[in-house]
This record gives sequence, C-alpha cells and structure tokens, in this order.
Amino acid sequence: MSPGDATSNHERIKNAQRRASQELGNRKPSQVTEVYWLYAERRMGNYPQPTSKSGKWLLFIPNDEIDTVWGGVKQATESGKLGGSSKVSTARPNRNAVDPAKAVICVYTYDSSDERDVMRVREELRKLGFAAKIPYKTDEATLAGKYKTRGNNRISLYYR
Repeated sequence: MSPGDATSNHERIKNAQRRASQELGNRKPSQVTEVYWLYAERRMGNYPQPTSKSGKWLLFIPNDEIDTVWGGVKQATESGKLGGSSKVSTARPNRNAVDPAKAVICVYTYDSSDERDVMRVREELRKLGFAAKIPYKTDEATLAGKYKTRGNNRISLYYR
C-alpha cells in the first residue's frame, strides 16, 4: 500500500467515525459509550483539505473536565479558529489510551509540514488556556501504529 493509499484509507475511517458520531447529536463525551470519538467540524472560513502529511495536537484532559474543555475546543473549531476538525475520545474504553483517567482531544491540521499553520493552531490553543507543552503527532505516525502504550517513544513531531 502506498502512503497515499494509507492516507486515503485513514480519511475514510475518520469520515465513517464522523458519520457515526453525528447521530449522537451534542451529547457530552463522558456520557457516550457507543463510539470512540465525537467530532467537531469547521463551519466558518476556508481551510485546506488534509494532505498525506496531516497531523494533530494532542490534549490530554482529566475525565472529570473533558465535557467542559471539549465544549470550548468544539466551539473554536466550528468558528474557524483552529484547523479543519477536532475530535474527542468518549467514555468507551480504548486500548490505545495512555491513561484511563484522561480523555484526549485531537485538534487536526491539514499538513504537518506547514509549520506556520501548525503553530497558528497551537497559538489559538494557548488562547483557550492550554499553556503547558503539548505534543503534535502526524497521522503518518498513527497509521504506522506508533503509540506510547505500545512502547513507542518520541513520536511527536512538535512538543510546544
């Protein structure tokens, strides 16, 4: 499988997950067990389509704060302040979770090699209160199965 095929398959999987989560309306992530992820899509402004170098900022949030934090990230995504989409893990157990006491929010950018855009999104996350360093992981690393829970280290392209 070529890298482009893997990326296309990854986007197909994310699109199927988006469709499944849309049926759940605006439920809170802590109350959802039917799917692994809930999604937010940009509704205002234009943003490039994902390339084979897409990636995401990873926000690890204590479970008791996830509903509130997700509300802010979702609103910022929909209003066009962040990238093209974001997603949040739900209460459904996931074997890739680093810490079961935390949920994760992924804030996507279209191309990890567009450092200006990646850092613009990071700055917007700072404005939302994410001052501590956070990791940025490429979708390529995700597709390669690189997860901390599987013993992989230093998989972040950026840590800012």
